[in-house]
Amino acid sequence: MNTTIDLSTAKWRTSSYTNGDGGNCVEIADNLPGIIPVRDTKTAPGGLTLTFPTTAWAIFVGALKQGA
Repeated sequence: MNTTIDLSTAKWRTSSYTNGDGGNCVEIADNLPGIIPVRDTKTAPGGLTLTFPTTAWAIFVGALKQGA
């Protein structure tokens, strides 16, 4: 199944763990209803974007904050 999601209105923000040297460049867009697109601009600029349902993303972030 090939599904294309329009990300033209995505407002990307860089991870708080990104350093000034351009390392760890993970970006997310959290302005799109129902989905959270994630991309790695260091190793794949303009490349693949992974998209997660907002509920799955919230569970993932919650687990990270708990040290899981």
